[in-house]
Amino acid sequence: MKGPLFYSKILLFGEYGIIKDSKGLSIPYSFYNGALKKDDTLSETAKTSNESLKRFATHIANLDTAIVRFDSDRLQADVNAGMYFDSSIPQGYGVGSSGALVAAIYDKYAFDKITVLENLTREKLLKLKRIFSEMESFFHGSSSGLDPLNSYLSIPILINSKDNIEATGIPAQQSEGKGAVFLIDSGIIGETAPMVGLFMEKMKQEGFRNMLKTQFIKHTDACVDDFLKGDIKSLFNNTKQLSKIVLNHFKPMIPKQFHELWKRGIDTNDYYLKLCGSGGGGYILGFTEDIHKAKQSLSDYKLEVVYNF
Repeated sequence: MKGPLFYSKILLFGEYGIIKDSKGLSIPYSFYNGALKKDDTLSETAKTSNESLKRFATHIANLDTAIVRFDSDRLQADVNAGMYFDSSIPQGYGVGSSGALVAAIYDKYAFDKITVLENLTREKLLKLKRIFSEMESFFHGSSSGLDPLNSYLSIPILINSKDNIEATGIPAQQSEGKGAVFLIDSGIIGETAPMVGLFMEKMKQEGFRNMLKTQFIKHTDACVDDFLKGDIKSLFNNTKQLSKIVLNHFKPMIPKQFHELWKRGIDTNDYYLKLCGSGGGGYILGFTEDIHKAKQSLSDYKLEVVYNF
């Protein structure tokens, strides 16, 4: 048995900002994916996943049935029979490993589920987001529900504000384009909960709150608009500002060995780095107007291209 594939995601813009109602843009990333699976013999990885699924199944059984109803008996029986999540999505890398699992469980076990084939009204999207938020809170303590939403629908999601989200189209990739969005592997596993805790602690300072509103959210919103309009010149100006703001105000979320690299990108304009998800490790997201230059500047690292301009 192997279920349908669910993809990883990349939040291009909106990390931390969406907690405070900035815009955001999240795209599916099909390079990594996962599916529910049953085998007669389980590898060590599959056993670990199955154990985690047992705990998750208990969480699912205790969710408010006014929000969502699951066939918990069938889920429990499948988990007891050795079902696991067979996934290539790296955990703790900011690309939505738990989101894909949540999407897979909802797809297979939810009663009255909202499907991708329906007319996805804003109400339906918000309902899905709320369901996924309740489900994914098992992994992170709290969750926006956006990662599973992206994985479940497999289409770009535009976040206008907490209560206003829509499926969107993004400009077609230019396969020959020199401009690119890429990922760098920091080689460190990041954990979401401590990073979000750190952010919430910083939010107690008036200066930080002010910076978030007047600088961080302003440039994040502009980046989303520029990207969707295909205004590349403005996009790179705003991404550079965003990269500077993150280096100055979100330093604890950037792994130490990347501080210098981050600054070098801003100084040379060869590339601009930003957080991929909550930071602290995992992937770092990069934007460049010339991927060949960026590869030369970052020759010690393997760049994974996500999107070409």
